[in-house]
Amino acid sequence: MQPAFRSAAAALAAITLLGACTSTPHAPVSPAEVGELRPGAGYLKGYLGREELPDSLALLPPPPADGTPAHADDADAFRQLTALQKGARGTLATRDANLKFPQAAGAFACALGVTVSEQGTPHLNMLLRRTLTDAGLATYKAKDQYKRTRPFVTFSAPTCTPAEEAALSKDGSYPSGHSALGWAWALVLTELAPERADALLRGRSFGQSRGICGVHWKSDIEAGRLIGAATVARLRVNAVFQAQLAAAKQEVVQARAAGQVPPAADCASETQTLRSSLQLAP
Repeated sequence: MQPAFRSAAAALAAITLLGACTSTPHAPVSPAEVGELRPGAGYLKGYLGREELPDSLALLPPPPADGTPAHADDADAFRQLTALQKGARGTLATRDANLKFPQAAGAFACALGVTVSEQGTPHLNMLLRRTLTDAGLATYKAKDQYKRTRPFVTFSAPTCTPAEEAALSKDGSYPSGHSALGWAWALVLTELAPERADALLRGRSFGQSRGICGVHWKSDIEAGRLIGAATVARLRVNAVFQAQLAAAKQEVVQARAAGQVPPAADCASETQTLRSSLQLAP
């Protein structure tokens, strides 16, 4: 090879190597590096800027108006779902209400078949924390526009989380943020473990839990799922999200190989409990 060609080849190799080193963006696993939405809130910043979030006001129709068949359907679903509040399904719904980590990390552990933690699966844990924020924030254009009254206020009914009732009564009901993030989590985790796609539809029951708790109407929950799906569509073109997703996929494989799985008895109990409400909408 001539010297000139050797130099050109070496330069090309260096450029290729540099490109390989810089093509994968940094996906932080430290909460301190990501930063909180507000100091002390416990919720981390998402992957998407505010201008990148899906527009829930444009994507959703107005919520059902009082006196319409759709609103009557909402009221009927409220009565059916809240009847489960005092049983095992109500206990699970109360657990689903908690979005603070590390507790919230266990919500989809049985569905995924992996114990999720900041120490054992740091990328997976961060993926859930940041996706939660993006899906939740995406609901607020519609929430703030419609300011829909929550069903427990309308019916003067108890909820699963009495300590949160004062704050919830001031927060718009439509669409459901829990439903949005639960569906987003289900879609993201299905990408990590496509062989468990049916189990990962735990996202449906996660949203349904809000109806059982009496804090969302059926139509709120259904609209939340649409916003969750729209959020994941936006995340798929975010480079940092994609890097974290790839790293989390490797963690899932490694965690299973290492036996980092939730207790089988707990998961069997959860599955049995969820079956009690599968026939109910939404």
